[in-house]
Amino acid sequence: MSPTRDRLARPRHSATRRRFLAHAGAAVVLSAVPFRIAAGAETVLKIGDQKGGAQAVMEAADALKGLAYRVEWKQFPAAAPLLEALNAGAIDSGFAGDAPTTFAFAAGTPARIIGANRANPRATAILVPKESALRNAADLKGKTIGTGRGSIGHYLVLAALKAAGLSVSDVRIAFLLPSDAKIALARGAVDAWSTWGIYTSQAVLVDGARVIADGGGLLSGLSYQSATLAAIAAKREALADFVRRLAAARLWALDNVDSFSRTWAQIVGADPAIARHTFVTESYKPVVIDEQVIADQQKTADLWTESGVVARKLDVRAFFDTSFNAALAL
Repeated sequence: MSPTRDRLARPRHSATRRRFLAHAGAAVVLSAVPFRIAAGAETVLKIGDQKGGAQAVMEAADALKGLAYRVEWKQFPAAAPLLEALNAGAIDSGFAGDAPTTFAFAAGTPARIIGANRANPRATAILVPKESALRNAADLKGKTIGTGRGSIGHYLVLAALKAAGLSVSDVRIAFLLPSDAKIALARGAVDAWSTWGIYTSQAVLVDGARVIADGGGLLSGLSYQSATLAAIAAKREALADFVRRLAAARLWALDNVDSFSRTWAQIVGADPAIARHTFVTESYKPVVIDEQVIADQQKTADLWTESGVVARKLDVRAFFDTSFNAALAL
């Protein structure tokens, strides 16, 4: 393995990784894990996902074979509509970054975080057209920034402004879905766009956009799988099995960067170079929900409160259901 791939393949929690690899060298092994669901009606997990997310990596790793339940996928363009569906009970479980998850839970979404990942926070970035005179976050004063309300992009704007000695009142924020924000940036309707993942890669590699600030040193890189209280009560075993399979699939992908990137490109309909750039940059790693995760989540919540986006101080410990950590020990 090359030095670059070796770095990619090391999750922050090396002990967790060793447990995974000792028992599930590839996600396909999980199809043989004994799993029982009580007799009766078929269990169905309704899973909300975002482009290039859990479904892509699980299909590439053959991690969905031999299920004792059925998975129904629903794809969303961003975290906000996904979390709205979670709040409404239209999905049982879904995936979103730490910032939008905090925003949704603060509004009373009846759910808990049951799984966590850490990614490279630099995959979230504030972009400007290549000909723009803007060079850093301080230059955003008086400018208009497009991003999704309550999204990780929104959070990066707040964090970058604070680091530059500015406040949210120094800029205008246009709340847009990624597709609309991309068009607005191209037409000059916004001066900058704060976005994430594959949207960042496409903008940089295809459109020639420049990064003037990213999440390095500003964001935790955490993202979560959340599940409704109703699903946790009625479908716990299926959810635990799903958490385990997804974690093993993510580790498989880290050890098979090139093959996964090609498969991922086909699944999401992206150029292979963009798919690989996105995956290598993000480098998602499953982690247990430990005290460091909870502390980092508290910092995220505190900035939302400090910025006036969330009206009250939150105790994020109540957001987590750590009992699903047991699924990661295999």
